[in-house]
Amino acid sequence: METLIVQPRTKEQLAALKAFIKALKIDFKSEKSPYNPEFVEKILQGKEDIKNGKGVKITTKDLWK
Repeated sequence: METLIVQPRTKEQLAALKAFIKALKIDFKSEKSPYNPEFVEKILQGKEDIKNGKGVKITTKDLWK
């Protein structure tokens, strides 16, 4: 067999997936993320800011100045 990793984006998706898997009588286990949700949100917001041209870009050679 193989393992599938499913990453729902909303609580509704998570609930629907769990219901579907239970209906098919498939064994599964659920693991919480080891990361603080606030920290994850800040990282994702930072990535979005960079995409939108916000932030400060520092070259590698200037990093230690």
